[in-house]
Amino acid sequence: MAMQSTPSRSSGNGVKLVLAWGFVGIPLVWGVVQTLINAIKAFH
Repeated sequence: MAMQSTPSRSSGNGVKLVLAWGFVGIPLVWGVVQTLINAIKAFH
């Protein structure tokens, strides 16, 4: 199974990619920020 890279059909995949990264990235960033806030409180 060879991976095919066709830039002409990447517009639909680009939207899915952005949504997928947003779905994963937003909670990830939220968790990192909350962890840093709690760490600052703990060591302050």
